[in-house]
Amino acid sequence: MAIDLYQSFTNPVTKETFRCLSSTEEAYVMEWIVQPDGYVPFEHVHVHQDEIFHVQQGEIRVVINHREQIGTSGQTVTVQRGVRHIAYNNSPEVLACIVEYKPGLDIFKYFQCFGGLTHDRDIDRKYGINIPKMMYFMKKNAKALARPTSVPGPIFNLVMNIFYVAGSLAGWERLYKKYTE
Repeated sequence: MAIDLYQSFTNPVTKETFRCLSSTEEAYVMEWIVQPDGYVPFEHVHVHQDEIFHVQQGEIRVVINHREQIGTSGQTVTVQRGVRHIAYNNSPEVLACIVEYKPGLDIFKYFQCFGGLTHDRDIDRKYGINIPKMMYFMKKNAKALARPTSVPGPIFNLVMNIFYVAGSLAGWERLYKKYTE
């Protein structure tokens, strides 16, 4: 059975909670809650989507192209597509945001796979999910692509292709179907 993104799920490593509020071609909108000691595991770039953080509670620190922006309750921080960034809970309180990805593309399936790995506890101690499997899933959903900035695009694409072949041989398609159909 497909992962229901309208039910929240929490990454036990990064202490982020995700819940879809709406998903259309124009935008994917979710509730994103980060505990005081929670984190986004690495600086990344959304290749084809803008990411907009609407702060509902707490304080967010977003480092965009090495420049820090702080957002508090009622404020919005926007990251344009293709721009390197990382977001943090910047206070000892819970951070709650409404996050939009524009356009929506196929990010719904991306989050279903992310949520599925989380539900199955197929996790890594640093990143919170099984990176090889997530790269396999991303190859299937290459429109809503997020990649770490520590890996150059061509190398990332090569590694993603390698994990796609490995995952195809290992039968990860069954997980993809389990999470998305």
